[in-house]
Amino acid sequence: MKSFNTGSVCIAGAGPGDAELITIKLQKRLAEAEVIITDRLVNPSILEQYAGKAAEIILAGKQGYNDASSSQEEINQLIIQHALSGKKVLRLKGGDVAFFSNVLDELRDLTKQGIEFEIIPGITAASGASAYTGIPLTARGFSQAVQFLTFNPNSMYTSERWKQLAALDDTLVFYMAAKNICDLTELLLRYTHKPTTPLAVIEQATTTHQQVHITTLNNCAKDFKGRDLSSPSLVIIGKVVNLHEQFNWYHDGDAQQGSDDRMPSGLFNDTQPCIN
Repeated sequence: MKSFNTGSVCIAGAGPGDAELITIKLQKRLAEAEVIITDRLVNPSILEQYAGKAAEIILAGKQGYNDASSSQEEINQLIIQHALSGKKVLRLKGGDVAFFSNVLDELRDLTKQGIEFEIIPGITAASGASAYTGIPLTARGFSQAVQFLTFNPNSMYTSERWKQLAALDDTLVFYMAAKNICDLTELLLRYTHKPTTPLAVIEQATTTHQQVHITTLNNCAKDFKGRDLSSPSLVIIGKVVNLHEQFNWYHDGDAQQGSDDRMPSGLFNDTQPCIN
């Protein structure tokens, strides 16, 4: 789709938090969109700076463990309803649209309705957290590969899969794992021969509120007991975490964002303690 036509949908990634980490193409689509359906993790200053003044902005935050958030079915219906009414619809997602974003559900419904769409990539949380913490996800002598995973009560990994993950020298990046970080490390420790493997938890990566917590698999439960971890948080496990101390370049206030650079609404901003 070379131009943003009426009755069409643009699905775009808004990046991990820093408002300057969006594409030029997304800036253009923000200015053109008549309806913007945005996730809770999209930096509000992106909309303030680039959205057209007449655009209708709809907060459709989808979040696990929160009954107040929108369901995927409700979001799909919103997108289709406004597109069929002839509007230029921008579906704005935090991070990148292809990483754990349920974009497939939206694409299927758009295709069923014969609605024209385009996809604009964004920087995913793993790339943002890696860059802003000085932790390369792969590095010669540290890790030759990286795996992106999720971890929550719905994650259905077999014991054989946990054995495989625990034995690898690959960097492991876990999305949606901070609430259950102690359960995650307990499972890896059950099978690993390297309990001193370093682990980083990065809260609100690339924003002025970024916090980096470094520990090891065997010290995680002790270090995170009772600690509140804000959403979103990302977990990086592997030898590459040791590079953080040497190459950490980003400090509080470095990002050029606004005074409020995270959640559009406090409704969906959760902090969860680590429970043993």
